[in-house]
Amino acid sequence: MKFLYAHWRVAYIDAPKDPASYNPFLEILNDPDEKKSLLLLRTPLSFVILNKYPYNAGHLLVLPRREIQELQQLTDEERMDFFQTVIRAETILRKALNPDGINIGINLGIAAGAGIPKHLHCHLVPRWTGDTNFMPIIADTKTLPMALEHLWENLRKFV
Repeated sequence: MKFLYAHWRVAYIDAPKDPASYNPFLEILNDPDEKKSLLLLRTPLSFVILNKYPYNAGHLLVLPRREIQELQQLTDEERMDFFQTVIRAETILRKALNPDGINIGINLGIAAGAGIPKHLHCHLVPRWTGDTNFMPIIADTKTLPMALEHLWENLRKFV
């Protein structure tokens, strides 16, 4: 079995935080400067942000506005809005970045990889054929082709 390690995320992983109380998502939702907070889209019950610590360029997070931890806590209306927003985020990524594929996933709980388990969120990670390379392993460097603010501007055109 081979492993590919994401060393560039260690700054996020090592950052001091209490998963039981830490929730930057509510701060983002209340920040009036959407570009600075990387808030891409608001719907009545959900919102979309660029991941500040992306696995790949264009890595988005879709979140319900209400702070909940599990899918079954979504009301019927929230569930509809949340998954429609996931589809809308997928469409934005396809139009703006033309990826060859997109990983979509939800990590429930710390053991499953949820860095902020207090607030349910869905990851959308655009992928391109051959987008893995030696840089993270050999040079401890993740190559992202554009700054988050520039990427935000590009994606925002398709909202």
